[in-house]
Amino acid sequence: MALSNNDIFKKLRVALKLRDDDIVKICALVDFAVTKSELGAIFRNENHPKYVECGDQFLRNFLNGLVIHMRGPMPEKKAGKPALKKDGDKKKNTKKKGSPNKAD
Repeated sequence: MALSNNDIFKKLRVALKLRDDDIVKICALVDFAVTKSELGAIFRNENHPKYVECGDQFLRNFLNGLVIHMRGPMPEKKAGKPALKKDGDKKKNTKKKGSPNKAD
């Protein structure tokens, strides 16, 4: 039996210890508005009369927001050519092979 989007969403919420407030903030990171009552309907039992199926778009937006929440926003790309490392940018190994504190 395959997991539904609701099951996946529930498992992520439990595994990451997310509260409804956290999920609302995560969805806001990708400009996806969601209310606590919508979340309550999604997390209900399938047999409940007010159960709502979690759609693909809802789960996709939550996952995209979760990536931003966990990793941080992507850095902005500068216009122009990408910066290449130059040979002079490499750190030189300044350690000497023998330790001066060695007793012979």
